[in-house]
Amino acid sequence: MLGLQRFAGSFVTQLYRRAAFSSSVRAAGIPVAPTGVQSDAVEPEARTPAVEEAAKKPRGNMVAAAFESLRNGNPKDESKSQASSKIDERIINAKTVNGLLTITENNNGFSRKHALRIVSILAEWSTLNRVKISEFENDTRFLRICRMLGRTVPKNNGANNKDLDENGTAKRISGFRTDDLNTVLGVAGDDEAAKLIASISLPQMVKVMSTLAQRKRRSTPLLRSLAFNISSASESLDLKQAGDVLFAMSTLNFQDSVLSAKVCADVQSALPKNVEKSAVVGSIITSLGILRYRDLDILESLTQWLLKNSEICRPQDLSAYFLTSALLNFKSAQLEEVSKKLVQSIVREDFTKQSEWLSFVWSLTMLGLVEHGHLASVLSADFLETLKKDKAGVTATSKMRLLNLNSYAQLIATDYKGPLLPTDSPVYQVPMAHPKAKQVLVNGMLDALKSLLPASNHLQTAVDTKMGFLIDALCHFDANKNPLPLDKENPNAIRVALMVIDFHDICHGTHRCGSGVTNLTFDLLEKSGYHVIPVPYNEFSTSDKLLKRVQYLESKFKAIASSK
Repeated sequence: MLGLQRFAGSFVTQLYRRAAFSSSVRAAGIPVAPTGVQSDAVEPEARTPAVEEAAKKPRGNMVAAAFESLRNGNPKDESKSQASSKIDERIINAKTVNGLLTITENNNGFSRKHALRIVSILAEWSTLNRVKISEFENDTRFLRICRMLGRTVPKNNGANNKDLDENGTAKRISGFRTDDLNTVLGVAGDDEAAKLIASISLPQMVKVMSTLAQRKRRSTPLLRSLAFNISSASESLDLKQAGDVLFAMSTLNFQDSVLSAKVCADVQSALPKNVEKSAVVGSIITSLGILRYRDLDILESLTQWLLKNSEICRPQDLSAYFLTSALLNFKSAQLEEVSKKLVQSIVREDFTKQSEWLSFVWSLTMLGLVEHGHLASVLSADFLETLKKDKAGVTATSKMRLLNLNSYAQLIATDYKGPLLPTDSPVYQVPMAHPKAKQVLVNGMLDALKSLLPASNHLQTAVDTKMGFLIDALCHFDANKNPLPLDKENPNAIRVALMVIDFHDICHGTHRCGSGVTNLTFDLLEKSGYHVIPVPYNEFSTSDKLLKRVQYLESKFKAIASSK
């Protein structure tokens, strides 16, 4: 709600400023140059008497005239507004196709906004089978609306069999009903299309968002408008619509906390009514994981639904649940029942790809639900050979997950006696590097460390742990909090691993925290004998002065040494 208030507040402020500027200028009789035209384009000798008089007026009179203009309003603007309101009212009250199309006749106030509303209503009526498209597709009034919206609707004359579906209806007609993106994006640019979103229905907003995802088009103005209007709608999304919105958000990597909260609330309301389809539930779970959106309430509701309807759940839906729960660092209050009822129902044969089975075992590891049999199945020598037969082969991601599991089996798993990766395994040969944004943070931390430590041999960077991840910075301290050189053996040294935590290493949403991958990394480091210092992006910034960054790290070192 706070985000919506800020949006509305900034919009009103800009509108007021624009109105104040234009009104004061018109009140003074000064012509306003069109957008993109410089004000000095008007020659000095071309100034009108009104301009000369306005230039001679005291500033106080001009300000008074501006506020008087604002108070009284512009008669022409008021007339246009009233005409537009009357057209809106007629569109709302229209009950028939002819009633809608009649509005377009001899009406100078008819705009693209009104055209879009009429097309949207006709599309909705045809979807609900209230009217047939054949009733208006060749109507000259409808064709005029399509031309206003930048669309072409060819006549049905001469349509061959290839252009007809099984019902004999032209394929382009069904396109009119479903391709709502053309009715919005086809209007003009993204900014203008975004303004028209409020004129279409909620189901059509969902369709527009889905089409954006299908076309991989990440239009920020349009997505923000869709998020605002869907979030503001009093109408609830059904389960399919909620799944489509989350899928679009995850596909386009579009984060919006208000929209996510609205969708999750609607999912919780609609979820108990769904007793037949698990695919849509699986889609919702997968999207939440990709978005790293952590809301404990919706995750618990999804857990309860899966436990109650486990008989109809597909293996891929259950696997998606475990992977999302692991990534979001979520452990249900019913974890024991989840282990008995859901984990035991999944076997290796349920997966067509060996990489999917590997992901499943990896997710169980982060949840603390993995069994020795799971670990042995992926750490055995034959698994790597089988993994090579996958279409994608042995990817870097698969190698890092295998290294995570190999380290987990040695350091955390109790009494594990199964196979491990051999020391000469090709799995250890995996290139690892941070994304550019995270590397900027790491470099900022290293600059501060170089100022804090006495020499370069006291610091090691980008240390390959052989556990599937890098240590961003490694240094040693003695019991008196003095840094030690790394090139000399010191068995009593306090080994400190500094790990930068950026935006992608945490979960977002109602209940923010480190991701499951981050937690697993820290657990493995601590079991290996390191003291871990997390350096989160919201506490440590490269925009801070060097002195502040040095003081931050120094305070962290003191806390670690004191706890030894």
